[in-house]
Amino acid sequence: MTISIARSHRIYSMQAVESAQERARALKSPELEAFYDDMLELGAERFVTTPSNTGALDPLYEDCPNFSEVLDDLKRYLGLAIAGGASFNLMPVLLLGDPGVGKTHFGKRLAAVLGTEFEFISMNALSAGFVITGSSSTWKGAKCGKVAERLVRGKFANPVVLLDEVEKASGSTQSDPMAALYQLLEPETSRAFHDEFIDVDLDASQVFWVLTANSLEGIPSALLSRMAVYDVPAPTTEQAAVIAQRVYAALLRELKLKQIDENLSENVLDKLAEVSPREMRKALLDGLGHAVAAGRDRLVPEDVRVKSDPARRRIGF
Repeated sequence: MTISIARSHRIYSMQAVESAQERARALKSPELEAFYDDMLELGAERFVTTPSNTGALDPLYEDCPNFSEVLDDLKRYLGLAIAGGASFNLMPVLLLGDPGVGKTHFGKRLAAVLGTEFEFISMNALSAGFVITGSSSTWKGAKCGKVAERLVRGKFANPVVLLDEVEKASGSTQSDPMAALYQLLEPETSRAFHDEFIDVDLDASQVFWVLTANSLEGIPSALLSRMAVYDVPAPTTEQAAVIAQRVYAALLRELKLKQIDENLSENVLDKLAEVSPREMRKALLDGLGHAVAAGRDRLVPEDVRVKSDPARRRIGF
């Protein structure tokens, strides 16, 4: 049996918040004063979770079989953390792979098994760094960034924060969305992360960073040096069958379709091998709709209507 062991970790100074609140009153900023009220009411302590044993990661081998290389490393690092009684904290992870291989799903499931929270930030066409770092309180409509929002209003100091499609981030020279990552992805400097809106240093050193990209093009080498990079392959035919069966079982539970056979036939699985994990849920949902409409208690290949991707078939998926 695996449980998550939690300890307390201070992410900001209450005295610093009180001082900042006094400055906010002078600026006559009710939004900022209200945020400081929340910080004082919630207190500075948040939980840091560590699974009690490395078996916590075992379900991910079945749920995300094409991520075994990443999981093997995470399991070793988790073993070191448990042996030393330390928190499970390692360098940021960059998942490199084609769209639809399950990178975002992996991040969500990782947060679940670690017993912490999950924050998704899309870097695609991100036009300004303030989405991550917050905007100056002197600006109209100013607010804190997503990192500060998660740390202050969340329950954990070690949420899994996933930055999606990081290679597609864009911005001006005055507001580079990549700029904040140089501080946030470095353990020493992330202990004093400065959000522009709240003007109080936050300890973001416990955040578990997962970045995703379709290619390395556009990612500065200095940023890559701060991350462990993993090539995530498309699932093999056998792995795709495991994923499809898992998605199908979850759909049956969600829709409460107890009358439908819970096992997919080999012919149906062969057809689902033509689509990515991202597309499987829709294909199965549509297929269930056809089966129920036809009065059947199981899916047949004709129910699963997918568009074959010849390029994907050539690589065995």
